[in-house]
Amino acid sequence: MDLRDSWTVFFLFCSFLVVAFCVQDESHETGFLSLSCGGTTSFNDSSNISWLSDTPYITNGKTTTINYRDGSLSTNISARFFPHSRGRACYRIPANSATSLILVRAKFVYKNYDGLEKPPIFYVSLGTAIAAKVNLAKNDPWIEEFLWEVNKDTLTFCLNPIPSGGSPVISLLEIRPLPKGSYAKGKEDFPNKLLRMSYRIDCGHINESIRYPMDPYDRIWNGDRSFIPFHATKGFKIHNSFTQSNIVEKPPSSVLQTGRVLARQNTMAYNLPLEGLGDYYIILYFAAILPVFPSFDVFINGDIVKSNYTIRRSEISALYITRKRINNLNITLRSVNFYPQINAFEVYNMVDIPPEASSTTVSAMQVIQQSIGLDLGWQDDPCSPFPWDHIDCEGNLVTSLTLSDINLRSISPTFGDLLDLKTLDLHNTSLAGDIQNLGSLQSLAKLNLSFNQLTSFGVELENLIRLQILDLQSNSLQGLVPDSLGEIENLHLLNLENNKLQGPLPQSLNKDTIEIRTSGNLCLTFSTAVCDDASSDAPSIEAPQLITVPGRKNHGQNHLAIILGTVGGAALTIFLIFLSVFVYKAKRRYEALHKTREETDVRNWGTERIFTYKEIKVATSSFKEIIGRGSFGSVYLGRLPNGKSVAVKVRFDKSQLGVDSFINEIHLLSKIRHQNLVSLEGFCHESKHQILVYEYLPGGSLADHLYGANSHKTPLSWMRRLKIAVDAAKGLDYLHNGSEPRIIHRDIKCSNILLDIDLNAKVCDFGLSKQVTKADATHVTTVVKGTAGYLDPEYYSTQQLTEKSDVYSFGVVLLELICGREPLIHSGTPDSFNLVLWAKPYLQAGAFEIVDERIQGTFDLESMKKAASIAVNSVERDASQRPPISEVLAELREAYNIQLRFSES
Repeated sequence: MDLRDSWTVFFLFCSFLVVAFCVQDESHETGFLSLSCGGTTSFNDSSNISWLSDTPYITNGKTTTINYRDGSLSTNISARFFPHSRGRACYRIPANSATSLILVRAKFVYKNYDGLEKPPIFYVSLGTAIAAKVNLAKNDPWIEEFLWEVNKDTLTFCLNPIPSGGSPVISLLEIRPLPKGSYAKGKEDFPNKLLRMSYRIDCGHINESIRYPMDPYDRIWNGDRSFIPFHATKGFKIHNSFTQSNIVEKPPSSVLQTGRVLARQNTMAYNLPLEGLGDYYIILYFAAILPVFPSFDVFINGDIVKSNYTIRRSEISALYITRKRINNLNITLRSVNFYPQINAFEVYNMVDIPPEASSTTVSAMQVIQQSIGLDLGWQDDPCSPFPWDHIDCEGNLVTSLTLSDINLRSISPTFGDLLDLKTLDLHNTSLAGDIQNLGSLQSLAKLNLSFNQLTSFGVELENLIRLQILDLQSNSLQGLVPDSLGEIENLHLLNLENNKLQGPLPQSLNKDTIEIRTSGNLCLTFSTAVCDDASSDAPSIEAPQLITVPGRKNHGQNHLAIILGTVGGAALTIFLIFLSVFVYKAKRRYEALHKTREETDVRNWGTERIFTYKEIKVATSSFKEIIGRGSFGSVYLGRLPNGKSVAVKVRFDKSQLGVDSFINEIHLLSKIRHQNLVSLEGFCHESKHQILVYEYLPGGSLADHLYGANSHKTPLSWMRRLKIAVDAAKGLDYLHNGSEPRIIHRDIKCSNILLDIDLNAKVCDFGLSKQVTKADATHVTTVVKGTAGYLDPEYYSTQQLTEKSDVYSFGVVLLELICGREPLIHSGTPDSFNLVLWAKPYLQAGAFEIVDERIQGTFDLESMKKAASIAVNSVERDASQRPPISEVLAELREAYNIQLRFSES
């Protein structure tokens, strides 16, 4: 008998030994959520797991009960199905942020419940990821299981219909928390992945699956009956004593007590088919249940991943392996010393999670949907897993929006936040008046505003520097076509048909590269003479005809009249041409003079340095490091020759704020100085270059610290938040009460509150600000501008801007500081989308459980009450009910002092 056979006999003898297996016992469900989809009552199953109706977690779908045979048993199961569904059908599950990873398991049953014998095919998605394709014609029932890393307070689980794929249907949905930090080791090179389970195998186990309560996390471990490797022993079960503290996944003891051992051969292999080509994550588990400590080489698809791997005494170990682009899996153990063994393994397909669309874009589109008053089915992310109706995307960017045949009436300022749009189609949407609020869409290539009642071109079209197609046919546009349209370099089709426009067309449009369609207007050509002739040839109101007797004298008079008329007409035409040229040149001289005076005025407004464009390029190292981006353009880090760091804001050519906004900001910042307002270092105003140079604040914006990149580092304490609020209120108070004339900021938001190295706050961005020039004026009537979520509703409806409009926006900032969330979100329930509408009733009732969890337990209750009260009062819909900023400042100071005394004590 050789040495290996001796160890086999010894192993069989040891199999009779039973020793306590020391693993943490968790026999109760903790954090489980089990939903009976379509069910109406709660119940406990045979494992004492509580099942609930899914009604609170979904708002659509129909319910039914399905009866089918499961083996020899007849089973009734509830189901929720979604007939005629065009968009996503989504469950919204509250996620515990204390848990970093959850298991999501769903069961889908058809069994011809509708009598149509057409099993549906549909996609399942989690968040933005297309997690799986369910084909109930292939397997019925169908079970899917995923591991999802929690990064939001709500998990979105959706059924996505496929055209002609039938009605999606679901019966069970289970959520299970997993050990913190599990299923992460070994896949560091594959960040942001969803794990879809392919196999979870208990080696050596051939009976029923193992799950809760034997696995306290309710994972389902199946036996390896279908994949028994050649030359392996039959399944065995040995009890032994181990420590598995080094295995974060914590496989259950009942799984580790079984295994497969190689018998009399050198190689043991599992061959497993995979569903399509993909990237896979594999975990192999080994437990020292033998009295020997074998060593072996581990191969995956023929490639060695671990040589001379040894199982140690009283130890559980694991190998974590990833493989790219494989469609089958071969796990091979080759003997080095004694008999290789394996106890369990898990195999997961790693599914890409697409990045989310920007919160600004999502918020803007939700506001647009609300303003339309129609349910467009816009939920969750607009681009992933599938684009919403009416839009197209490139990656996570919304690049096309079509809202034709909807009663839109006007283009709201919110459209200006859709910065990545390349195509915008608003034809036949009842638009009237000026074309407005589109100037920030710097990427727009196609704009269709046809079949509306627009009367004016407005002043922003020239800012659309990438525009290629502009369709304005069948409107009520009047007057002349603006010369500035010819400055849009990429424009190649301009459709002006069926309007009320008159010529001449501006010469700036007289290019071979532009096709202009003009039929259906009074006269629209590049020639003044043609239009004059056309107007003279046009039939006039009929007058009584003068009848004369033909004769020689009369005949001669007719010839003379014709000659005189021809000469007079030619003279008049020449005169009109000269007059048009004279007026055109005079207009050009006036504009040039006006521009020169305007630039001179800018230079005389203050003592700030006037930079050349060359100096700006040197200071920014040719615009090397970008530190911010907005609808105005980009902000770059610069360094002046004296070593001072600056923030350089470069506006787009023909930016949406235009020269007026640029000059407005220089004009204002040249006049005002305050420690809580960002100071202007200088500017550049050369040709098309409009550049502002500010002091650099290295702390970033308040938005970054609340829910941006810096929020994960050191969260802002309640005292620090109050200090920032006091600083910003000081800056606003100076604008409203300390400057002459008074200034209304008009765009107060977290991203416009910047922090220095010590986190002192300063208000920035005065491009939209308005001066109140009359001392007794109560408001300024102006076009609505601002940011969705911060806009004063009274200003939005009346177009009357007041200091109280700034107070409303600042009130929203205070709510953000209290709750730690953005003004508009696209997760959770519909009543939580808008921060003001959601938080106001809670705070009025003193229900402070909505306070940002990062500061829970650290604030003084009286301090929070005072801050919450002033925040709620500041966002009253009626502006007359809001306090002035001076009162807001006083209350915030008191709240800060209360918290300071609390911290010191």
